[in-house]
Amino acid sequence: MSTFTIEAPRVIALPVAGTDASFPVRRVYCIGRNYAAHAVEMGHDPDREPPFFFQKNADNLDPSGEFPYPPKSSDVHHEIEMAVMLKSGGDNIAIEQALDHVYGYALSLDMTRRDLQGEQKKMGRPWEIGKAFERSAPVGIIHPVTDIGHPAQGRVELKVNGEVKQEGDLNQMIWKVSEMISYLSDYFTLAAGDVILSGTPAGVGPVSKGDTMDVSIEGLGTMTIPVV
Repeated sequence: MSTFTIEAPRVIALPVAGTDASFPVRRVYCIGRNYAAHAVEMGHDPDREPPFFFQKNADNLDPSGEFPYPPKSSDVHHEIEMAVMLKSGGDNIAIEQALDHVYGYALSLDMTRRDLQGEQKKMGRPWEIGKAFERSAPVGIIHPVTDIGHPAQGRVELKVNGEVKQEGDLNQMIWKVSEMISYLSDYFTLAAGDVILSGTPAGVGPVSKGDTMDVSIEGLGTMTIPVV
């Protein structure tokens, strides 16, 4: 039996509705500007162009129920998203078979150090310093496909201190879940444990310590996340 030279990193595991078993996370892919209105508010053409993705780290996913305000930033933004959890994968997956690889769906947030992301954009550098910081992706309980099917429409809403800031519908996604899976599989070997954050509707904006975010997606329940 082989041994490790250092203590092995812990497996990132997320809760699943209706079971004591957990979903282990392998990789996290995030699509950018996947709602037309959000593309416009970020200064881009909403026409359907080839999708682009960035990555967060597996341990950025945080089911703890709170969001610690991160260091080195004074402009941290909320972005509500539907997370897609894969049970299998492969290369060059056809769109028609893509949903067969989905295990379930969950509420999530793609919290962003917008000031740091903006600095990287100006210099043509990667976004990870603005996107992949510690606990930057609060996530809710996973709802298996066997229980809820594949959500294709439903209200998406985020409130800050009771005031609606983001609202939209899953049917407004430019690239659908099956298309995202198929596209990613042309460039990466997808596998069980991979997670895709599927984009955010318009209305992104800042939060401060002491704020409370209430997030909901029809069919996936609600989640209350205090900023601490």
